[in-house]
Amino acid sequence: MSDAAQTNIDHARRCLLSADLLFKDGDYAGAVNRLYYCVFHGVRALLSNDSVEFKKHSAVIAYFREKYVKTGIFEKRMSEIIGDLFDERNGSDYNDLYFIDRDGVELKIDNACYFLNKICDYLATNPVRG
Repeated sequence: MSDAAQTNIDHARRCLLSADLLFKDGDYAGAVNRLYYCVFHGVRALLSNDSVEFKKHSAVIAYFREKYVKTGIFEKRMSEIIGDLFDERNGSDYNDLYFIDRDGVELKIDNACYFLNKICDYLATNPVRG
């Protein structure tokens, strides 16, 4: 794994820890924001390993879906998780009437953990591609 990939994984883990703290404090919208950034930085670790970089979140997600999901490296569930968290993060950040309950956030925490574990497993067994 490249140093840049490891830095992104470390950042993803910090976001996951922050999400857990916000969740325990009842800040569900804040937790959703951090969960999105957990999976986003996980994907950025893959891009770093491929020596690829994009400015827009949508481009990062599109690359992940094209190079890793459509090719079968990761299952469709991974695409669904990042898509869901992207939409939820937009809602939590920009919609004044946004609401998510505790159970909804618990599921998203489980999904983010699953996502990050899959990325870490992949990076541990695959050399730098770029």
